[in-house]
Amino acid sequence: MTVSTQTVSTIQFPYKRTLGPVMGRFFSELTARRIVGIRSGERVIVPPMEYDPETGNELAHDFVEVGPAGTVRSWTWVAEPIESHPLDRPFAFVLVRLDGADTDLVHVLDAGGEDAVSTGMRVAPRWRDEPVGRIDDIVCFVPGEDAQAPAGEPGEAQEVTTMEYFSKITYTDVLSPTLVRYANNLRAGRLTGQRCPQCNRVFLGRGYCSVDAILLGPELDEVLPDRGVVSNYTIITPTPYPGQKETEPFARASVVLEGDEMVIAQQQILDIPVSEIRVGMRVQAEWMPEAERDAAEITSKGWGTVSGFVKGWRHTGEPDEPAEQYMNRVF
Repeated sequence: MTVSTQTVSTIQFPYKRTLGPVMGRFFSELTARRIVGIRSGERVIVPPMEYDPETGNELAHDFVEVGPAGTVRSWTWVAEPIESHPLDRPFAFVLVRLDGADTDLVHVLDAGGEDAVSTGMRVAPRWRDEPVGRIDDIVCFVPGEDAQAPAGEPGEAQEVTTMEYFSKITYTDVLSPTLVRYANNLRAGRLTGQRCPQCNRVFLGRGYCSVDAILLGPELDEVLPDRGVVSNYTIITPTPYPGQKETEPFARASVVLEGDEMVIAQQQILDIPVSEIRVGMRVQAEWMPEAERDAAEITSKGWGTVSGFVKGWRHTGEPDEPAEQYMNRVF
């Protein structure tokens, strides 16, 4: 089984911001199915802004209810929505000039088909069944003058002071031939690198020497030992955050491979209290079962890593190397 030439990775993290009195008012009114703008001289700006975009002057909190219907000023059709789009069927992104407003609101239009969309058409909101104070309380706009909402009154506006959501991005990494070869060797339980013929340094998974700026081809590959010495380490005390798996202090160490100057950083030391980790201790890699070795970890953590293939490094029980040989080494 060989490694694919590309991997797909996703980054997701929570995001929270305070809204302040202007945007807070806008989102609070959405919970009552109302849309408000702010007066700036003779104009009404929607969504409201704290400062006049032309003069930079702070605006008085003179809020004005607008819409809910409006006119499409411009649009673009999305024939094949993707996961991150707000609708799972073909739709249009639109600029809507709500009645009573002097600026355009960016949103989406569910018109049923591209032929049903035109500049100048009248549209109105389709409201979420239970508004919570987010822009997607307006699920979308639909053709016509009348807003779509559940029967009954929406009730009083609920105060909204913060905005919370997950920011997420999915991207594809294309692995270089060197990185594919490196990952295939790791999957087979071999740690390999290329030795530069000029400086004699070894590099993992790069395909070039970062000192001499020359290409390192497969003819320079060599198998490296999976044993080494801890050259430095950091003890981390976890702080709570979404997705945090560690609950107790843990260490990440740099390991100098045996018989060479090659350093692998950010490694886990297995089955030993963090208080007993020390510079100079001799360790050996513990490989993950072959079926669990994952090349995606290479691209998510950068070239040269062994994450996804090596579970961690275990103390061999052999006498330590002299710590002073490593005290002044950053890597």
